[in-house]
Amino acid sequence: MRVLIVDDEPLARQRLEDLLRLENGVTIIGTADNGAAAIDAIRSLHPDLVFLDVQMPGKTGLDVVREIGPDHMPPTIFVTAYDRYALQAFDLAAVDYLVKPFDDERFEQAFRRARRLVALQEMGDLREKLLAVLDTGRRGTAAPASSPTETPSATTHRATSPYLERIAVEMRGKVRVVPVSQIEYITASGPYVELHTPERAYLIREAIHLLEEKLDPDRFLRIHRSIIVRVDLIDTFHRGAGGDYEVQLKSGARLRVSRSRREELEKRLGVTG
Repeated sequence: MRVLIVDDEPLARQRLEDLLRLENGVTIIGTADNGAAAIDAIRSLHPDLVFLDVQMPGKTGLDVVREIGPDHMPPTIFVTAYDRYALQAFDLAAVDYLVKPFDDERFEQAFRRARRLVALQEMGDLREKLLAVLDTGRRGTAAPASSPTETPSATTHRATSPYLERIAVEMRGKVRVVPVSQIEYITASGPYVELHTPERAYLIREAIHLLEEKLDPDRFLRIHRSIIVRVDLIDTFHRGAGGDYEVQLKSGARLRVSRSRREELEKRLGVTG
């Protein structure tokens, strides 16, 4: 893993360097002490991971991300003395954030998460190629013949469907294909989403609004800015005191419903009055 450290405080840079040198497979490819230098380093060095100070003279860490663009920014761990910047950081594609002064355990927690997500990002091309192979297999003449119980119309519908039927995810160095039909709900954390199935949750790097566009709207509904649910698994709709709303799934999971999306959910569920 190639890491860039950006912080205007020499002692803070040195602490990160000391901690990173204890990690296996890590190369510190550079350091920067201001936002402008950070932008140049990111564009020229193409790091796998960036430790980025939020408060710096001139361009702040958030300015750096905005200028590079969240879609082009490497996985980033923000370092800040002010945790009020945390929400802004995650909105701008942070993997995690460290509040100064942080201890070794908190650093290790953030770094482990970053290492996992960098591995996921590196699997991205393989994931896309695998999905392309699966799509080709469904459409191509070399695809396995339909079983006797399949009707031609059903096969044609799946071959031409514009929506995802499978999602490939990295799992312990391997790629596992998760059928969309197994997903109960999806939650978002910054530029990543978790696919929740009865077995476990799978993490992929995908903005929730982009994934939403790839899912069949007859089956899935976004009920919150960070939650998508499979509609046919909703068991109960709860109207709480104070205007809060939740749905409970058949599995028992309870999910928040935002007020702005409540009306659409009620229409889908046939709720009146």
